[in-house]
Amino acid sequence: MMFGDILRNLLEERNLSQKQLSAELNVAASTLGNYIRNLREPDYETLKRLAAYFDVSTDYLLDYCHSPAGNRLENELLRVFRALTVEQQELYIEQGKVFLIQNNKKEKSSRSEKAVVGKAG
Repeated sequence: MMFGDILRNLLEERNLSQKQLSAELNVAASTLGNYIRNLREPDYETLKRLAAYFDVSTDYLLDYCHSPAGNRLENELLRVFRALTVEQQELYIEQGKVFLIQNNKKEKSSRSEKAVVGKAG
């Protein structure tokens, strides 16, 4: 994903306008617009300010994953989780556990069906 797309998503998630962000970070609105349209990229200092403002890593903004253990989806999951309130985080975890239980039931059912087909064949 390109830098501007990531920045646009962050703005949408926080219901911020480009104008609001440009005022907050003291960056020209036209410059910010160029970032979002992927026409320009920020300098290092601006990149660090954007990361701090959105509470994400510069790696996240650049869609760079240097760790073989992590990937873009895991980084996105962690970023979303950190942006939630404590109560929302607890609910998020509980919902994740429900997904795991459902997946385990589906896998168990699938294995049972395969075993029955294997015996019949």
